[in-house]
Amino acid sequence: MIVSQRSTGKDWPDIPYLDWEETATTLQLWIQIIGKIRLVQTPWTNHSWHAPLYLSTRGLTTSPIPHGGRLFELTFDFIDHQLVIQTSLGERRQVALEPRSVAEFYGAVMAELHALGIDVQIRTTPCEIADAIPFEQDTLHHHYDPDAACRFWRALLQADRVFKDFRSRFLGKCSPVHFFWGSFDLAVTRFSGQLAPVHPGGIPNLPDWVTREAYSHEVISAGFWPGGGGVQEPSFYSYAYPTPPGFAESSITPAEASWKASLGEFLLPYEAVRAAPSPDELLLSFLQSTYEAAAQGLNWDREQLERQPISA
Repeated sequence: MIVSQRSTGKDWPDIPYLDWEETATTLQLWIQIIGKIRLVQTPWTNHSWHAPLYLSTRGLTTSPIPHGGRLFELTFDFIDHQLVIQTSLGERRQVALEPRSVAEFYGAVMAELHALGIDVQIRTTPCEIADAIPFEQDTLHHHYDPDAACRFWRALLQADRVFKDFRSRFLGKCSPVHFFWGSFDLAVTRFSGQLAPVHPGGIPNLPDWVTREAYSHEVISAGFWPGGGGVQEPSFYSYAYPTPPGFAESSITPAEASWKASLGEFLLPYEAVRAAPSPDELLLSFLQSTYEAAAQGLNWDREQLERQPISA
């Protein structure tokens, strides 16, 4: 029997996006470098599930990556503020997380991998960013606030925990809870098994075939990101592809949630969750109500796809 402990507001750190926007931008580019290393070394999995990172008790990790007969793993440690590189042979290297340019960070990571006999070639143009600067040329982005990075990771930990609770209530095909470095968000995605219309693509520096494979089947997806892209506060989101008729007018809980037409998504401010008497219950109500509205609009066979959560 699973015993679930609910969080309180003090477990959810304050992460006002505008206070750490420059660090967030730099960190996203650093994380893209590590994500691309995993991408090129890992067999392709449907919907690009071989590419994301995962939450750990110290930060974000790639999980083990194959390289010939040995494996290696890269972890952003947001407690000691190091990128830690470890191999299955017991080798360990690190790169300090400190104010330094993307170009310098890229060079340091590749040098440490080379010293371990791990030579990896990646496409150095950042994904999903318009007018992106190749990593080895980017001296513009160089900010790192260790406290802000740690607070962001701790917010991700809380979101990851609640998303996993929500994920457990679905019997159909569902993604892991994982961190996409291109869009810089934590996400979990449910599938009906039905084919979806061909996605139009058009995401900057991301091949359309990748997007179309990701959205090959109907999805209802929820996630969390720290802000940016016209949303200047950390937010939880929920959307469906294809968007069902009338989805934007659906009755969604809690009251703090709203439809963002420019994104085609429902948003729930992180601060509303953090301020709630029961943050977990407020977030779960948002995840469940947006899912139900989308599933109804897309005519999903909910009886076959869902189950009741197991609790104490």
